Amino acid sequence: MNIEEVREYCISLPGVTESFPFNDTALVFKAGKIFAILDLSEEARGISLKCKPERAIELREQYPEITGAYHLNKQHWNAVALNGDIEPSLIKELIDHSYYLITKK
Repeated sequence: MNIEEVREYCISLPGVTESFPFNDTALVFKAGKIFAILDLSEEARGISLKCKPERAIELREQYPEITGAYHLNKQHWNAVALNGDIEPSLIKELIDHSYYLITKK
């Protein structure tokens, strides 16, 4: 998935807003709380997503494109490189999982 496809998918979820609260390269998606941070910088091109801790570890072990998210609690946040071989369906699944974690309450 490219940056625009990820952005369109995130904002299509109910109640989602987008903003640049940190800087001009970190596009933040919220539904009350932050569930995704899309890095728009040329060198990174990835998305940070909230994740259940046990699943976060499994994903990192299975996919080299998924690592602990920089500047976030690595127990609960993964960074997903968008320039790798991860299927779009998995990226959407991880976005949905992150969204669910912050909206289920």
